[in-house]
Amino acid sequence: MAQESLQDILKGETPVLIDVFADWCGPCQAMMPEIDSFAEKMGPKVRVLKINVDRNPQFAQAFGIRGVPTLLLFKNEDLVWRASGMHTQQQLEQVTAPHVN
Repeated sequence: MAQESLQDILKGETPVLIDVFADWCGPCQAMMPEIDSFAEKMGPKVRVLKINVDRNPQFAQAFGIRGVPTLLLFKNEDLVWRASGMHTQQQLEQVTAPHVN
């Protein structure tokens, strides 16, 4: 089975939350359990991707990411929300709720 490209994933109807992080980033590590809990709770309603900024500098450059953690929410290929800093599972649920079918 061919691996899905990021572009193909973003084109889908399902909202996609991208967590841009770094291994050396303390807040990123602290937020990981919140992201994992959110992904588990939302199941197939929201797709969650984690992108390591150090391993994917072209992604960071393409989206003008200057700090981590940065969260990006896409729906039908459109960037509908963006924020930097720590977020709780509840905050992520509130942000994604209007975009879930």
